[in-house]
Amino acid sequence: MESATLSKPPLITEISKEFTFEAAHRLPNVPPGHKCARVHGHSYRIEITLRGPVHPTFGWVVDFAELTAAWQPLQAQLDHRLLNEVPGLENPTSELLAAWVFERVNIPGTRVTKVRVAETCTSSCTVFAAEG
Repeated sequence: MESATLSKPPLITEISKEFTFEAAHRLPNVPPGHKCARVHGHSYRIEITLRGPVHPTFGWVVDFAELTAAWQPLQAQLDHRLLNEVPGLENPTSELLAAWVFERVNIPGTRVTKVRVAETCTSSCTVFAAEG
């Protein structure tokens, strides 16, 4: 009896980097009296995850410095700001902030697969790339 040769599936590689910023916001669409209707601040943590092939020479998906450079313009728009005043973040929930970041990070040769926003030590939101 001949044994079938099993081939290994190709590896999928993702890298992630976390960034932080301080900002205030209020949620304009919550019910009257909701605590988030008042201006308040958070120490946000953003984790950006990229997927791509491992470079045959360098051995990485992308240099983490490139991811940091891609984040810097967003950091400048968000850090120590009232998020409601940032175009596209008029209702700055964690969900909408994660999508806002997701849409703005672009590094050639990679694909953003998820963005996680944590606004407290115990509360976070993650948006994922659609399959396909």
